[in-house]
Amino acid sequence: MARLRFLAVAGQTAIVFVTARWVTAQIPQAAMYSGIGVLAVFAALSWWRLHWTWPVGENEVVAHLAVDIGVLCYLLYLTGGATNPFVSLYIMPVVLAATALSVWRLATVMILSGAAYALLMFQYRPLPFAHLHDAGSSFNLHVLGMGIEFATSASLLGFFTWRLALALRERERAMQRERERALRDESILAIATQAAGAAHELNTPLSTIRTLVAELRRMPSAAEFEADLDLLAAQTERCRDILREMVAAGTEPLGAEPRILSLAAFADDCRLRFGLLRPEVELECAVDEACRDLLARIPPGLQHALVALLNNAADASAALQRSLVHFAVRPDGDTMEFVVRDYGSGLTAPARDAAGRRFFSDKRDGLGLGLALATATAERLDGELRVESPVGGGTLIRLRLPLRAAENPAHVG
Repeated sequence: MARLRFLAVAGQTAIVFVTARWVTAQIPQAAMYSGIGVLAVFAALSWWRLHWTWPVGENEVVAHLAVDIGVLCYLLYLTGGATNPFVSLYIMPVVLAATALSVWRLATVMILSGAAYALLMFQYRPLPFAHLHDAGSSFNLHVLGMGIEFATSASLLGFFTWRLALALRERERAMQRERERALRDESILAIATQAAGAAHELNTPLSTIRTLVAELRRMPSAAEFEADLDLLAAQTERCRDILREMVAAGTEPLGAEPRILSLAAFADDCRLRFGLLRPEVELECAVDEACRDLLARIPPGLQHALVALLNNAADASAALQRSLVHFAVRPDGDTMEFVVRDYGSGLTAPARDAAGRRFFSDKRDGLGLGLALATATAERLDGELRVESPVGGGTLIRLRLPLRAAENPAHVG
């Protein structure tokens, strides 16, 4: 509205100048320029007011519109009142109020505009014209003014209607995203509830497997299966560690104190955990030299999200008989970026559309959990997750989070 007021000042000044110089109408220029000057000062004060931290209320907006109506009433009073074709501009404050104010404030603006219009029907200075000696010339000039007023009103109404429709579409998209996020979070909660029961039930068979592995090691022929038994024992221990972490994560609030680690140590920890989960995968891990030793606050859940993304990447690469997965950590201003890339066939169009918003997987045995959980973690930590199709094939995922360095951003070593 402040920008529109500046536009009104410029338009009114131009109309007065053109009318006085080219149309040669005898209008009170000094008085009209004074009224326009008052509106210009008010527009500058309004623009300055927008920089205050104090919020703008509806009553203040009504007061601003009342000033606009009053200045327009003064200018029209000097130039023919209701006979001036520009009197229809009184519809603009009503349109502005209808798009931004409650019904009672809108009614107030409508009453002010209607009262000003009614007053100008009876109280005004007739508009004399020079060099216009016949009624036809006066009529033509009136028609010209109506045409200018129509173009102005149509342009402003079209602009505000377009902006309103754009805002409504954006709100609908935001509401749709929120609905999808709520459905995804409900699904995650349901899975978490099931996981709690599964963690309790899995503890017993894992203990049985550990006991059987120990018994198998004592058999005479165990030597030829030593490597397989070592792998089985390591995976069993890893499963037990995962169950313990699930229980620990469930007993800690999401706002638990983050760990303070160097980014190089955190990346190495992710690499080791993923290596225990998928020892057959070749993981390329790269940490930017600019942030290797930076001490950062690592929030709870971030490592699980990254390992889930790495596991998805491993599955995608394996689908094309490849074992390579790339993992990188690099800074980007005040943002830390974690990059995971696979060398598979890339995401299908349905998978890309559903990426992170709901559980969806184009893998035969996929559950669609990894990307959804990573997206939920990124949103909880005020970050974002992007899915891209890099040159050379595969899928590249960027998990971007605000960089929260330690209190004293010292460097390790």
